[in-house]
Amino acid sequence: MTLTVSVVLCTYNGEAYLGEQLDSLLSQTRLPDEVVIGDDGSTDATPALLESFTVRAKQLGIVVQLVHRSHNLGFIGNFSETMRLANGDLLFLCDQDDVWLPGKLATMEQRFDEDPDLLMLCTDAQLIGARGEDLGVTLFGALELKSWELAQVHGNCAFGVLLRRSMVTGATAGLRKTLVSSALPVGPGWIHDEWLAIVASSMGRMDALEESWIKYRQHTHNQIGMRKRGALDKWRDLVRPRRAQFEAELVRLAALQAQLERSGAVAQLAELARKSGHFRIRVALGRRSRLLRWPLVMREARAGNYRRYGTGMRSVLRDLLRHD
Repeated sequence: MTLTVSVVLCTYNGEAYLGEQLDSLLSQTRLPDEVVIGDDGSTDATPALLESFTVRAKQLGIVVQLVHRSHNLGFIGNFSETMRLANGDLLFLCDQDDVWLPGKLATMEQRFDEDPDLLMLCTDAQLIGARGEDLGVTLFGALELKSWELAQVHGNCAFGVLLRRSMVTGATAGLRKTLVSSALPVGPGWIHDEWLAIVASSMGRMDALEESWIKYRQHTHNQIGMRKRGALDKWRDLVRPRRAQFEAELVRLAALQAQLERSGAVAQLAELARKSGHFRIRVALGRRSRLLRWPLVMREARAGNYRRYGTGMRSVLRDLLRHD
């Protein structure tokens, strides 16, 4: 059966870069069957650019749904509502400021066609600057994603990786329409792309292509940006307060627990309970003097929890050095 493809594009005051992204959608070697656009109340030239694109796309036989929202939903709400409108078997999330390489849709569609159990697929991305200049690093490189983490993702063990860290950027992602009804609404504290990815990994297969299929633009107005961290960034990260972050993570984990209970993901629930216990300990550590943190930190380290749910020794140092 031939799969139908919908691109889900969300915009908000994106006139600076939107034209290049729209051109890249119409330059795909496999054109989308449908483009669903949710404009979140833009006040610049974005609506005019979208109207012009609609005419061009329809001339190529592409169905376009264009929704101009009367009030701003925010990027998570806009993506959630726009995904619900899409009719394709496969949905590809699209930001307003990137550039897709011509073979993106064809390559990803082939992977979905070959693997009926694949619910979500992401790719690497080439980071570019505001003027389109190559920043010399890919998304996975900036994330410092390890080869063993990618191996686990390829081996149908993505849930453990995603429970530890976020690695899926929506602009690189495709998913089956069937995932939308199961995963939405997005859990409190989660971004739509990381939520969709971890839910997909608990229900079926989630995988990644290690090739870059988009140019991921970094500029001052990114909703969620990415850059490679320097030594000073890493030092500041070690010593900054963490309690509020860890308490927020417990709220996120409670939302995921409710989702897994609804879907009956028993094995994932057990792993989630272990991470929740680890983070409750990390919250409590901030109330102790640095000297008195050692026993609990060492116990969690010996149990492998810092490696399993954090960044190993770096997370150990964070708990020993942070202010709160």
